[in-house]
Amino acid sequence: MDHYLQWELSRISGNHVPFRASTHHQHHTWAKTYHSFPELYIQPRSTEEIQKIVHLARRCRRRLLVVGCGHSPSDLTCTSSWMVNLDHYNKILHIDQDSKLVVMQAGIRLYDLIAQLKDSGLAMPNLGSIDNQSIAGALATATHGSSTRHGILSQSVHSLKIMLANGLEMSCSADENRDLFRAALVSLGALGVVTEVTFQVTSAFRLQWSQSLHPLEELIADWEKDLWNRAEFTRLWWLPYKRKAVRWRADKTEQVIQVPPSNWWAGTLGFHAYHILLYISTWVPRILPALERFVLSVQYGFRHDDDRKTAVQEGHAGLLMNCLYSQFVNEWAIPLVKGPEALARLSAWFHGDDEVARIPYDLDNLYVHAPIEIRVTDTSTNPGPRPYLDNTVPNGPTLYLNATLYRPYGRNPPCWKRYYEAFEWLMKEMGGRPHWAKNFSSVTKDEFHNMYPDMKDWLRVRHQSDPDGMFIGDWHRRHLLLETDPEVMLPFEERASRTEPARAGGLNWFGQLSVKSSSPLSSEESFDMMHETNSENGARLMTDTRQ
Repeated sequence: MDHYLQWELSRISGNHVPFRASTHHQHHTWAKTYHSFPELYIQPRSTEEIQKIVHLARRCRRRLLVVGCGHSPSDLTCTSSWMVNLDHYNKILHIDQDSKLVVMQAGIRLYDLIAQLKDSGLAMPNLGSIDNQSIAGALATATHGSSTRHGILSQSVHSLKIMLANGLEMSCSADENRDLFRAALVSLGALGVVTEVTFQVTSAFRLQWSQSLHPLEELIADWEKDLWNRAEFTRLWWLPYKRKAVRWRADKTEQVIQVPPSNWWAGTLGFHAYHILLYISTWVPRILPALERFVLSVQYGFRHDDDRKTAVQEGHAGLLMNCLYSQFVNEWAIPLVKGPEALARLSAWFHGDDEVARIPYDLDNLYVHAPIEIRVTDTSTNPGPRPYLDNTVPNGPTLYLNATLYRPYGRNPPCWKRYYEAFEWLMKEMGGRPHWAKNFSSVTKDEFHNMYPDMKDWLRVRHQSDPDGMFIGDWHRRHLLLETDPEVMLPFEERASRTEPARAGGLNWFGQLSVKSSSPLSSEESFDMMHETNSENGARLMTDTRQ
């Protein structure tokens, strides 16, 4: 450990509070698209420990990055500075059976939360596709499920506690520090350390679901009828070369558990066989259209087009899905009413119909993976505060299109950059906004600010919470922060200095801070001055957000 840090540890107040840091951690995203090597990897177990980390980071002039499972395939979770993981800050603090409000520490993983809620006869009202995330991470990037009767997960948040860069833990809700609450509901990790979440849950439930295969034209014809409203939960998996989609519907039920149908081909053998074929397709992409039949067998268990699968499962089990392999994911939110046009034009592009597609990108030797996931939410009826960075449509239901590309054995598909450029071009024309945690690549800062009229308010609260950029990294600077001089950095901000190919696939990411550790004397003087300044900022933030 750095000798200067050891010196600071020896003198800071609260030496009885542990500082659980290691120096040899190697971080990678779940998909191994990025790898980084933090100077320190810190796993606190108490609020006091988190506060000590924040104070030490300020004394040592280090950026802090809070990370959970790293499921985002972007470089959002990369740092060469101090990485904080809250896996051991993961307790449920209180359950109110009457109101069904649950108070929890922010590091709890969703699978642990689900299991403990089940023991109390409770459940999360909605889920995304996975449960590996921490509750804080799921909220920070606007995680969502697929239902017109539910919004993003942040919609179920009653209140939050967040520790700011000055070490002050602040509470916020619809009634207290409202601006901070709206900023923190989708924070992108840039405001501070979320420490506590009070979440609205529901009674435990079972889901009866069915899935069946349909022509895309049939589903589009049913779009304005009851495709998305007939059941509480609905999602589609589109197979573009077959011009068909798997429709999955689920409603709550009192029926007994009925195990989903399975077959030996959809097990281990199919998993590895499909993986190998995907790897071959990186060299011979033209086999991908033929692999769609394999997808139907391996991923969905359809041996014939008229097969129908049904099951009854615990709510969480029915909502989750297997992501299979390392992947790029590029998901956009567009108005639900524009879905038929978006699908028709994208389908036409895949099949070489330029007149219908009107997408100005060459399709030559470009082949994509199946399926393209299609989901919905509706936040427009939510009476609570809307997050400043909520990417859903504010005045109606939202459709999500997710263009997934697998990375078999860590190898990138050859078409991914051109495919995503074309996909993003169409999504922008549809009035779309990208999912914060995905692999969007062509959106400029000016475009983001035009997409989000409330961006200026989010930036204002962010700056009041963290004026020196303790929680700002290169990802935030590239996409969100506007500046008159691109060479000017916030005092603790981290920028990417270089990337290089990683041996395991993906990229090794290296960052650089705006300042180096200073001498002990100047650090002490600077810390006292900044601590006083930021205490004032914290007080001003509390005043501003109550107005």
